[in-house]
Amino acid sequence: MNRFKLTAILMLAAALAGCNTTDRLANIGNPPPLTAIEDPTTVAGYQPVRMPMPAAIADTYQANSLYRTSAKGFFKDERAHRIGDILTVIVTIDDSAKIANNTQRSRNSTNTAGMGGIFGTAVTSVTGGAIDPSAAVDFTSGLKDAGNGSVNRSESLETSVAAVVTQVLPNGNLVIEGRQEVRVNFEVRDLVVAGIVRPSDIQANNTIPSTKIAEARIAYGGRGQITDVQQPRYGQQVMDAILPF
Repeated sequence: MNRFKLTAILMLAAALAGCNTTDRLANIGNPPPLTAIEDPTTVAGYQPVRMPMPAAIADTYQANSLYRTSAKGFFKDERAHRIGDILTVIVTIDDSAKIANNTQRSRNSTNTAGMGGIFGTAVTSVTGGAIDPSAAVDFTSGLKDAGNGSVNRSESLETSVAAVVTQVLPNGNLVIEGRQEVRVNFEVRDLVVAGIVRPSDIQANNTIPSTKIAEARIAYGGRGQITDVQQPRYGQQVMDAILPF
């Protein structure tokens, strides 16, 4: 059974590698293509966000008044608040973690037992004096364990990306999604930002910091010749996944 699984995995890896090799050969001498702009709600696998919502409050108006209860302000607000509106997300990531652990454990144990009197005389007569009855049983055991571990991580990213409001939740919160692609020579850098924001967190200049995004999904990476060289081949990835050593 394991042989059939291994064969199937290798065949799948070969097929994937073949497709990737074909694409690479077709694009030799050409920069990596950019992704076409499309409606994110039409992408396969897209699902509207569903969150717990409070009860809706109907608008009420006072006589001789222009104010309504659902208004965010008295004057017209130019900040993003409807589906299709655009706002700028200021992405700022400055994380660092440094952890070190050192563990040592040891144990020594010694047990000795002997026999005297008639039993000792019997042992001496049987073994011809080869075994000392006073130390007929002698156990010695030892255990020593040492472990060291450390984590030293530092990440820093500061950039901005324009995002589109794709959904307005019943409580007024906005679901946003933005993607930016920058091609430099033969390398494309991708920046993806998605999440849920409160309209009140959007600043007057129609920007919002990434720390104010709930359920934030931020991805920053690349694709192209440099990234391709840095990645292990498909065969190596398959072997790393199935080999237990």
